[in-house]
Amino acid sequence: MKLYTRTGDRGETSVKGGRVRKDDLRVEAYGTIDELNSFVGQAAALASKSEALTELAEQLLEIQQELFDCGSDLAFADAEGKQFKMTAEPASRLESWMDRHVADSPEITRFILPGGSELSAVLHVCRTVCRRAERRIVTMAAELPVNDAVLIYVNRLSDYLFAAARLANARLGAADTEYVRSAEVFRKRS
Repeated sequence: MKLYTRTGDRGETSVKGGRVRKDDLRVEAYGTIDELNSFVGQAAALASKSEALTELAEQLLEIQQELFDCGSDLAFADAEGKQFKMTAEPASRLESWMDRHVADSPEITRFILPGGSELSAVLHVCRTVCRRAERRIVTMAAELPVNDAVLIYVNRLSDYLFAAARLANARLGAADTEYVRSAEVFRKRS
């Protein structure tokens, strides 16, 4: 099998049901999801190096599968009446995982900066790329049909990645880097 087809040499690519320009809203949206998936893969590889983060590594691998599903759902030339892969269940599962990560992390009272451990820093990169993917999907949804479950999932995922970054620091014994000019903006747990 050849990896090159030459069909995109003039700035077009195939989507499910047709061809579009490579700067089409769909391509921007699923392309940013693909970029996010690459960074999540990097985070999973880092997490797999620590026994304390085995569960996190497994979660990240599952998220990679779901991100591929999100990209697939965004790649329809005409999404009307199509059978989507993403449902509400993965976003609910992210909430469950996130709740456990927050419970297993130190309290937070101030804004934090990306960093601490290498894994945490990479998870923060994932979080910011996830937010960009969300913006691309919102832009796409203003003009084209989008599976609502994808938008909900990506919104929830950025919060999950924040919680995962903090958990990584806690499990690896690295302190979060507080934004020193921040007031105390988060309430104490009751």
